[in-house]
Amino acid sequence: MFTKSPRETSHGILDSASASADAALKSTQHAATLALDAVRDTSDRVRDKALEASDKTIAYIRNEPVRSVLIAAATGAALIALMRFTTRPNRLR
Repeated sequence: MFTKSPRETSHGILDSASASADAALKSTQHAATLALDAVRDTSDRVRDKALEASDKTIAYIRNEPVRSVLIAAATGAALIALMRFTTRPNRLR
């Protein structure tokens, strides 16, 4: 009956651990690559939608300049009123 020496056993364990670590590393690299590709695709879609919205906004302003100014003024007034309301000290204390 043949038994392995402690040295052969330790080499076998190290080889097995090394192979497992290598497989885990490759799997992690693959997952990271897939995640990065997904982020890039999403980023491209968001950028395209933002450019499309910007183009539509510019076209609307060119076609409806007076209405655009009135909308902007009303929005600014609403934001200022909201800021004053939320930052006003509480006088009921």
